[in-house]
Amino acid sequence: MFRGFYHLHFFIRTLLYRAVRFLYWEPIFRGRCQSVGKNLDMILLPDIASHVQIFVGNNVHLNGFFGVGSGRANESPRPVIQDNVHIGREATFAINKEIVIQSMLFRRHRFAPDRSRVARSRHSPAPETIKPIRICRNAWIGHGVHIFKGVAVGEGAVVAAGSVIFSDVQPFSLVAGNPARVFVKNVRESALRSCPRPALCSFAAQWGRFPTVGDLPYQFVMEPSGR
Repeated sequence: MFRGFYHLHFFIRTLLYRAVRFLYWEPIFRGRCQSVGKNLDMILLPDIASHVQIFVGNNVHLNGFFGVGSGRANESPRPVIQDNVHIGREATFAINKEIVIQSMLFRRHRFAPDRSRVARSRHSPAPETIKPIRICRNAWIGHGVHIFKGVAVGEGAVVAAGSVIFSDVQPFSLVAGNPARVFVKNVRESALRSCPRPALCSFAAQWGRFPTVGDLPYQFVMEPSGR
């Protein structure tokens, strides 16, 4: 009997949670944004604590807490989340100008500050010190990564967990450390060399569907310095 109550408890909890998501959280978040595309999927209500202008594309998934804040150095700081973006848990953005996230970005617990020490000390930074951040398509950002202002993470790049990024990350490279340095110059070529069926993988790569981090051998991801 009690087993039935147990399952009933979680059924009711899930039902109430989904009702809150679709009938309350999503409508008010859409009202807060400048524009929101189709198929928005939120796990929690995002925490928007400033005057930022938020642009969200189609097929965006916010998996857990998502926070956005900004100083007053710019009249219209904005995060631009383009189509097919997945943002992991505990992601926080501090924006003074602009952060652009292109399609197919998968991240976990990422903090991307776009502000200087002057801004953190409650003084307005000089306009020339305010720079945007750009995350290009198919980039992977690991857990606990810090990305500083003016940085561009190139297409298909992989940023290892806990890295601190002060300069641009080249496309399809793998970087790690504090400050981050390049361990692998081209993860696509390395993954293709390790592929058990090179002809099939080469065909898939031409269509932009290979490789991803999941296609890389375990030792390759965990011990990039050996390559």
